[in-house]
Amino acid sequence: MKKKFDHFLEQPALNEFDIMTPVLSIIGKSNSGKTTLIEKLIPVLKSRGYRIGVIKHTHHTIETDSEHKDSRRHQKAGAETVVIASKDQIALVKQHPSNRLADIEPYFSDMDLIITEGYKSENRPKIEVIRSATGKRPVFSNTNNTGWIAFVSDLPPDSSLPCFQHNDIEEIADFIDNTFLKTSTDQDSLSDSGPD
Repeated sequence: MKKKFDHFLEQPALNEFDIMTPVLSIIGKSNSGKTTLIEKLIPVLKSRGYRIGVIKHTHHTIETDSEHKDSRRHQKAGAETVVIASKDQIALVKQHPSNRLADIEPYFSDMDLIITEGYKSENRPKIEVIRSATGKRPVFSNTNNTGWIAFVSDLPPDSSLPCFQHNDIEEIADFIDNTFLKTSTDQDSLSDSGPD
């Protein structure tokens, strides 16, 4: 049975061997609570067994190290890609002329879901976070509504889409799980089982 938002999941794979990871963009004006929402959703989704990746959109230059650290010196010398690797973590800084999601997604092929903070202009499913105390108007409008699938708001916008309160973390996680994850993990388990 097709779900309401399946058209977002039917994007072509990068090649015949890659399966695209679902992407959900959490958008909203500054101080609306985007980071807090993502921070609260991650442990709930992880407790359900999902691997979650996050892409944070920024207009600022990325500084991974102080001016005099080796990796920063390698960047300044002209290295186009620098990886800092330790026993448990890696950090990658890559010179790249584009910050489009399609160019970044391949780095997340081992995740079950990519949550972005920002990327409101990309054609991806969006949950907008709205906090009336900020006094800022929503990004959503009758003329700007492509991709919206839900809201997290203390003051619901004029829309028939689902709207959750800021503290409804389990319900929001259920919505994400049912919209993006159960479908993909069910398909993975079917393909893993193979023919009888």
